[in-house]
Amino acid sequence: MAYKGIDVSVWQGNSIDFNMVKASGIDFVIIRAGYGNGNKDKYFETNYSKAKAAGLHVGAYWYSYATSADGAKQEAKSCASVLSGKQIDYPVYFDIEEKSQLARGRNFCSSLTTAFCTELESRGYYAGFYTSLSSLNSVVTDAVKKRFTVWVAQWASKCSYPSAYGVWQYSSKGKVNGISGNVDMNYSYIDFPSTIKNGGFNGYGKSATANTSTTTVKKSVDEIASEIIAGKWGNGADRKKRLTAAGYDYNTVQAKVNEKLGTSSKKSTAIYYTVQRGDTLSGIAKKYGTTVSAIQKLNSSLIKNVNLIQVGWKIRVK
Repeated sequence: MAYKGIDVSVWQGNSIDFNMVKASGIDFVIIRAGYGNGNKDKYFETNYSKAKAAGLHVGAYWYSYATSADGAKQEAKSCASVLSGKQIDYPVYFDIEEKSQLARGRNFCSSLTTAFCTELESRGYYAGFYTSLSSLNSVVTDAVKKRFTVWVAQWASKCSYPSAYGVWQYSSKGKVNGISGNVDMNYSYIDFPSTIKNGGFNGYGKSATANTSTTTVKKSVDEIASEIIAGKWGNGADRKKRLTAAGYDYNTVQAKVNEKLGTSSKKSTAIYYTVQRGDTLSGIAKKYGTTVSAIQKLNSSLIKNVNLIQVGWKIRVK
């Protein structure tokens, strides 16, 4: 499922009507908390309080001007200070897009991102980073992309980034009721609010969910493994973080996933495919020389309607 969102800063002014934003179908807003070393966004407090009051899920980002890993760490401390006492429903993102930073290459940019995000994590925040598709491909190491959740900017009708990401910024010229002028538009493909609240991140202490813990029925390892195969828990470090936050033992769950996929013993002859944006079941069937009905039969617990498949689903095709 995709959740629709926007991101805002001082550039949208201080007269955003977040009730109208919410009524227009927006689920979340990522608000600039500040920039550089110790500079709070002029309208962060106003935007945060009004967005929360309107019932929107709120994320935050910090625009970086850091020239060293230590500088990025200081920016993280400034960000944490601004967010102190608040409850943030989406990740807190390190915004790395300054040309002077990108020009210094992959190792430098990756060191900034790691320094900022790990400092925030040490303070109990669920951290990620934002950058453009071209920068993501050229100046961020694979290790960093797997370690922290990704918010990728590609202003197009389709995101072509092939690896895992949580949020896609698809336009800088959106129009939303309640906002004068253009606004950045986003889709989120992860239920971040549940992950963050259940894990006690971003100002949601463990006590925030304690009252509901006795009435929440925890899913079995088998059920969670099936959801992972369906693409609902992300990949790599992000999957491990989310499973741990939800109270599951990662190794136990992953072993069950391997068992279901036939990778824990002898090699399986089954063929699987991960659904991409723009895919149709008929197109997938044609690609693998099979039929729509055959694929649906192999995935009967997942595919209820052959006309409705979701990006990220891992389906068996043969």
